[in-house]
Amino acid sequence: MRIAFDTGAFIALERRQRTALEVLRIAADDGDELIAPASAVAEWWRAGRREKERSRILRAFKFEAPTTQVARLAGVAMGLVSANLGDALVMAGASIQGDVVYTADLDDFLRLSRVFPDVVVQRI
Repeated sequence: MRIAFDTGAFIALERRQRTALEVLRIAADDGDELIAPASAVAEWWRAGRREKERSRILRAFKFEAPTTQVARLAGVAMGLVSANLGDALVMAGASIQGDVVYTADLDDFLRLSRVFPDVVVQRI
């Protein structure tokens, strides 16, 4: 299985939130592939004292940039429901691969799941 993290899920990992750490542990035990969508990384990343910790966290993930297909799907989704670009890109990418998405912004992602009904969205 592929598991994608949104910005809020990366923040939860950085803060060592128990639920986020448990998702990481279970994914490792099950051999799941962890996905770091480029849009989530861009929203989460800041230079400074926590940069080394963020780099350490990212090593567990496969970085995934949006393709033209993902960009188009995200644009369609933004036109259909009120969503920001970052969230729409995460969901569009997840819809192509059948990913599970972990988020701290459940309401925003549930709204997007009307456009991407095959994506499973979980609260981190």
